[in-house]
Amino acid sequence: MAEATVRPAVAGSDIRASDADRDRVAEILREALAEGRLDAEEHAERIDAVYRAKTMGELEPVVRDLPAGGARPQPEPSPREYGPGGQAADQNLVAIFSAANRKGRWRVPPRINAVAIFGSVEIDLTEAVFPQQRVQINVTSVFGSVEVRVPENITLRSSGSGILGSFEVETHEAADGEAPEVDVQGFALLGSVEAKPKRGAWIRDLRDRLRGERHEWRDELRAERHARMGELRAERHARFDQLRAERQERREERRDRRRFG
Repeated sequence: MAEATVRPAVAGSDIRASDADRDRVAEILREALAEGRLDAEEHAERIDAVYRAKTMGELEPVVRDLPAGGARPQPEPSPREYGPGGQAADQNLVAIFSAANRKGRWRVPPRINAVAIFGSVEIDLTEAVFPQQRVQINVTSVFGSVEVRVPENITLRSSGSGILGSFEVETHEAADGEAPEVDVQGFALLGSVEAKPKRGAWIRDLRDRLRGERHEWRDELRAERHARMGELRAERHARFDQLRAERQERREERRDRRRFG
């Protein structure tokens, strides 16, 4: 009988660190700098170590002596906060003489149906995962209330109405065309529907991507500046060579005049 091949277990400290893991540790260092726990030189040294780290074990010592770094850095959970992935099934939130809520870290389906009849429904998307770009929320509020909270950096739209009730949606267009879109539809009959961004809540992956674009822009400017400096150096060298050749030519002309003069 052939012997089974046993693969050695990978220790937690040997797990490869992702860009999101490094950014999470860098955020701890930024907070420590702002609180005065690190000076500028220490912060710069540790940030350099963070972005040179290859494994989770190399990240751990960087924040071991900081309040938020007491626990071992954990790999970024999957899926990402905003990115490709399988779509979840529609979700129904029904509150009849009761309350229903969905909050925390959860995978948002493409469609959510919220019904509040003499009850209340709360939908919090500020920490949610968006597998797809567009999310539709269908709301029905009859003598009840439906409250929706979304991150600041997404698009929020509405096509609902209030019938002897209130249907208030704080519409917003995200600056990034690829940001998630949440469309709140439905009606409120002698009830209320409210949807608006939660101040200070952002989708981290989208924020990091925008920061990455700014870094790329700075890198492009730096590269252009270096290229221009190289061109100027080349022009100076060419000009020096031309002046040297002209001086040599004049010396030869004077020498010829003296010789044959």
